[in-house]
Amino acid sequence: MNLFTSVNISKISPQLGYADALLMMGSCFVTEMGKRLQGVKLRCKVNPFGVLYNPLSIASSLGMLLKHQFPTNDDFVYHEGCWHSLSFHGDFSAPTQQELMANIHQSLDDCQEILQQISCLLITFGSAYVYERKLTGKVVANCHKLPEKLFSRRRLSVDEIVRTYRSVLSAIWEVNPSCRILFTVSPIRHVRDGLHENQLSKATLLLAIDELKQLFPSQVLYFPAYELLMDELRDYRFYADDLVHPSEMAVEYIWQRFTTAYFTQEAIETMESVKEIKKMMEHRPLHPESKEYARFLHQIVLKIETLSEKYPYFDFEKEKESCLTKLNRLH
Repeated sequence: MNLFTSVNISKISPQLGYADALLMMGSCFVTEMGKRLQGVKLRCKVNPFGVLYNPLSIASSLGMLLKHQFPTNDDFVYHEGCWHSLSFHGDFSAPTQQELMANIHQSLDDCQEILQQISCLLITFGSAYVYERKLTGKVVANCHKLPEKLFSRRRLSVDEIVRTYRSVLSAIWEVNPSCRILFTVSPIRHVRDGLHENQLSKATLLLAIDELKQLFPSQVLYFPAYELLMDELRDYRFYADDLVHPSEMAVEYIWQRFTTAYFTQEAIETMESVKEIKKMMEHRPLHPESKEYARFLHQIVLKIETLSEKYPYFDFEKEKESCLTKLNRLH
């Protein structure tokens, strides 16, 4: 007896592993997935522009990365005691324009040549609704709570999204022909738009991605995060208290489906080893002066050295140094 409808997810070939570098851009859902990938030591850069919701702002940000561009002065606004960039999330905002620029440069300097190096670009669309600044006609990534009268709001068309991404993806493949593009639609509902409007928005995003898949079947993939929450987990117990965001249990379930579909078995086993080390590091011994605890610390150091030998780019220095410091005290 089947008690729920199951969403089929085809495995990719070749699957991803620890030798692959990833870039993740888009809504707060991609931030959640990115944190988990970084937490298991995968080489993954997450939202260098901050959280982005609409397809055009994500495409614009990818264009800036390709051309090594920084925002110009007409992109900056001063509001409520802070300087903001209309192309960046509020996390970058600062009391002075110099600090704002420093925050932006620090993030983008870490992304030099990133599109040439990655194996996979994961893009999560959150909403098809955009805000255009009336002064320039440009779609903004974030309104930063500026007065509504400064913007015009509209919903993108499927054709507009497809045309934009045909251009930006082609530009990416010119510098990195083997890069695969993995699209998702955020399962988080934008209830402020209205529930019907949210459905229209999500449908627009899904149709655009499907058309891109048909145009580039060998390089464009779709991970059904939206369908997993809407269909497999269609119960409010899988939502947070706001009844909009997925609960921790739901995110963990989607994460497991994601890694199973797209990562090699070796990579998944390595993820578990990294989690085991982290769990061991969190252990609080009843007898911190005992020989048993010393052996426990040696086990952690051995596990770290084994993984670091296999993956030299793993950053376990703090954990290893902490264990060795405790061992020195015991001796």
